[in-house]
Amino acid sequence: MTADTYPLRVLLLTVAGWVNRHQQHVVEYLVEENRVLKEQLGGRKLRLNDDQRRRLAAKGNQIGRKALAAVVTIVTPDTLLRWHRRLIAAKWTYRTKRVGRPGLMKEIRELIVRFATENSTWGYCRIQGALKNLGHTVAPSTIAKTLKEHGIKPAPDRSSSWRVFLKAHWEQLAGTDFFTTEVWTATGLKTFYVLFFVELRTRRVHMAGVTANPNDMFMGRAAEGALGFLKGKRFLICDRDSKFSLRFRIVLEAAGVKLVRTPHQAPNANSISERFVRSIKEECLDRMILFGEGHLRRALTEYLAHFHGERNHQGIGNELIEPGPTVDEGDVVAGDRLGGLLRFYHRAA
Repeated sequence: MTADTYPLRVLLLTVAGWVNRHQQHVVEYLVEENRVLKEQLGGRKLRLNDDQRRRLAAKGNQIGRKALAAVVTIVTPDTLLRWHRRLIAAKWTYRTKRVGRPGLMKEIRELIVRFATENSTWGYCRIQGALKNLGHTVAPSTIAKTLKEHGIKPAPDRSSSWRVFLKAHWEQLAGTDFFTTEVWTATGLKTFYVLFFVELRTRRVHMAGVTANPNDMFMGRAAEGALGFLKGKRFLICDRDSKFSLRFRIVLEAAGVKLVRTPHQAPNANSISERFVRSIKEECLDRMILFGEGHLRRALTEYLAHFHGERNHQGIGNELIEPGPTVDEGDVVAGDRLGGLLRFYHRAA
């Protein structure tokens, strides 16, 4: 070692020692900080995600097990090294190729289920032919397996759905139901029953009667009054309410209208009637305090006029049930009923 380089070497060793001591102080501080943070958990287990494990494993592998034992505080050195070995194993793991016949495409399975659901008389070969028309070649055994997995019976035992029944008899179907509303009278709050009929194809509604006592006599008169509205109808859908009495059925069956009762607890089987009840309640009756039967009848009359000629219906293509003359020019003006409770817009003539 020459004399002229000795001071430089001493300086370098001094700086290196200072840097080493400074790094050791930094490490000691970070270790202590981790201990403090771990104490804040109160004994609860620290849960790391996969990305955090990967980052710790990559850094820990560079330090080595012996050095890790002195600095690690969150997990043990063995845990860090185990994570590292798993990363290496995952790197050299490849997805194996599936052996055997590939599974049926999701689109074809959905088509099989759709064809069987919408066509109760279609057997395996009929479904196979429909798939062939769409460019899919499928064996009948595959169709049978798919239907079995979805709990769909073979064609002879597969019952027709309500949706198919309704569409097949759309022109000849009507529905009926009750709804109730509370009315203030001279004797206090009283429940009134409103009987209505609805034509399924057009959504037209006929209010057949309002009463506080829907007995057999009332039901018979209501059925007689609805015969003009039901002209040309062969089926009337109703639920199993006992208020649809014997006299009610006799009057309708004598006019050639057969009652079709919905299954128990199946409101969707008479969904159009149910939807009308929801509409008149939410848009009108639930937003009013009714005083007397006359007030209720006026509210029903005003709502029906609005329902038929001023309110659009999504079930019939967002059209009006009874559209008036179309005016394409003129100022847009607002019309209202029941003091503005029901509002609509049209062009001034």
